[in-house]
Amino acid sequence: MATIDPWQQLHQSVIHCRKCPRLVAWREAVAQRKTRRFADWDYWGKPVPGFGDPQARLWIVGLAPAAHGGNRTGRIFTGDRSGDWLFRALFKAGFASQPHSVSRDDGMELRDCYISAVVRCAPPDNKPLREEVLNCRPYLQQEFQLLHQLRVIVVLGQFAFINTLQTLEAAGLGPFKPRPKFAHGLEVSLQTNLTLIASYHPSQQNTFTGKLTEPMLDAIFSRVKTLLQEE
Repeated sequence: MATIDPWQQLHQSVIHCRKCPRLVAWREAVAQRKTRRFADWDYWGKPVPGFGDPQARLWIVGLAPAAHGGNRTGRIFTGDRSGDWLFRALFKAGFASQPHSVSRDDGMELRDCYISAVVRCAPPDNKPLREEVLNCRPYLQQEFQLLHQLRVIVVLGQFAFINTLQTLEAAGLGPFKPRPKFAHGLEVSLQTNLTLIASYHPSQQNTFTGKLTEPMLDAIFSRVKTLLQEE
């Protein structure tokens, strides 16, 4: 009998998930309505699986797909301005094969890096409900278990920070007491050879206001490279 690839199995589970009626209705409505600048696109309109190198030592966790980004392209952080910032930084640090991620067939490859999100469907107003987060949590747990070479986790934003820590506690790490407070550049030693680094999310709210600058984001991935080189 052929061995089932656990990554492929996980991705298919994510793509076919319909656990959250509110998110199903929203993502599909957005895919039907579209937006004027992407009127000629055939929107993905489904949950968005993780993307990257299954042997990665770096795992990046964001909030959720953007309505006209990942929900349109079918790849996390692809086709929106947050992704423009992230992939530019990853390319500069050597973790991505190119600085722009625009579609699933653009040739993008991640090197020693895997990207996912706390919630896999685009939520209204970028605000998933608590039960929706919990419905999605098993997917994040499975990725953590499958990333056997994992050494560094970068969480983008406070939402990802809180929920990634809770996911890791559910997976048997922790409990983290006292629970660390989110701050850009914060490092948390989770166990031997596993470090979590917090970063502001590269959302327009942060990048347009200067709360997050390119040098600040570059410094995060420079620190990641240092940690990986120390092995």
